[in-house]
Amino acid sequence: MPPKPLDYESINENVKKAQYAVRGELYLRASELQKEGKKIIFTNVGNPHALGQKPLSFPRQVVALCQAPFLLDDPNVGLLFPADAIARAKHYLSLTSGGLGAYSDSRGIPGIRKEVAEFIHKRDGYPSDPELIYLTDGASKGVMQILNTIIGGLQDGILVPVPQYPLYSATIALLGGSLVPYYLEETANWGLDTNELRRSVAQARYKGINVKAMVIINPGNPTGQCLSEANLKDVLRFCYEENLVLLGDEVYQQNIYQDERPFISAKKVLIDLGPPLSKEVQLISFHTVSKGYWGECGQRGGYFEMTNIPPETVDEIYKVASIALSPNVSAQIFMGLMVNPPKPGDISYDQYFRESQGILQSLRRRARIMTDGFNSCRNVVCNFTEGAMYSFPQIKFPPRAIEAAKQAGKVPDVFYCIKLVEATGISTVPGSGFGQKEGYILIHLFSYPMPFLKSDPPHAYSHGFAFDKIVI
Repeated sequence: MPPKPLDYESINENVKKAQYAVRGELYLRASELQKEGKKIIFTNVGNPHALGQKPLSFPRQVVALCQAPFLLDDPNVGLLFPADAIARAKHYLSLTSGGLGAYSDSRGIPGIRKEVAEFIHKRDGYPSDPELIYLTDGASKGVMQILNTIIGGLQDGILVPVPQYPLYSATIALLGGSLVPYYLEETANWGLDTNELRRSVAQARYKGINVKAMVIINPGNPTGQCLSEANLKDVLRFCYEENLVLLGDEVYQQNIYQDERPFISAKKVLIDLGPPLSKEVQLISFHTVSKGYWGECGQRGGYFEMTNIPPETVDEIYKVASIALSPNVSAQIFMGLMVNPPKPGDISYDQYFRESQGILQSLRRRARIMTDGFNSCRNVVCNFTEGAMYSFPQIKFPPRAIEAAKQAGKVPDVFYCIKLVEATGISTVPGSGFGQKEGYILIHLFSYPMPFLKSDPPHAYSHGFAFDKIVI
């Protein structure tokens, strides 16, 4: 009998090739242990609320009223909700064509796209066109939509930083494209070297790959670095010279833990450079409500902004967006609230400011604590976490650990992470899942320092961990 269409032998080979390490083998093992009654701390993915971070009050109040608009007719509503939350809920409901239960425009609610454009204008000092902003179900859906527009087959390559967030490698594999890695320089605090970019592009073209786009993650995931203005200028000049579209993953732009290198958007640097680059370089920028001090991962709100994209292509992107009908409407409201939060003088401002700054300051403290803690351990070296929610220390494994992994038929970083979750209940991710050069491990922080092997002498075969900080 021939195999059935959904037998393993028959399914799409691209599905088999795609790997998503943050919910891969280690996550499944942790889930098994949880079913057996073991307490598991899931640090395998940046998920702040699942690990204790409290939601901001004001956006939840507004969305609660939008979800239950009959509350607005209750004469006692003012006893439960502040007046500015009530007013904002009425505002967002007036922008919809049937409340949260109705489809919106496939690009997102026009009034909220206008709020996003105003946020970008205020941030960068340059106007933004709401018609070139699309609201999405999290930044991930936007990334997938744009990659789907770019990739036509195996010959189409996407430059991706390594270590990288595996959304990119998995999506490129699913779409049948080619991932073209460029390695960040750990000794330069995970900096980006244009010589490495040129090497990577030349190597890909030698293999017949047409490199069409470049991804930057700024601040970095999982490396935690913030790209400098000079670095961004180099990247934009490189994209201009090589005729690449730049995909700016800027979802951690609110997570900055040092004052010397603040976040600066690729859009601002591009416009600052002036013609011809400001008129020629194609740029797609992504943001989300899942990160920053919001941490609203489950709400799935995001957007992307298009710069220097031809109208005909914008129309095609709109067509693809229309196939999904519309993004989540409540998530769109969360996005509107993120880009247009309470202002000084508003009833809810003091509480909003106190809550948001408390989260950011806690993250800043933990960035320093984790970096110092790792560097105090034997055989561990860690760059300071400048931004995002991750540290990426390098840890040297002793020969016995490597031999034990080999006997178990596992890559050493995978073996270590399995033993870690079994011994401590801390669910982590091996760095090999992030495409890092041989010898690294990734673990998200959001909890407390992990146990390290200190008794054995160091070995030349080195490994690292990335950790994701949690607010407690």
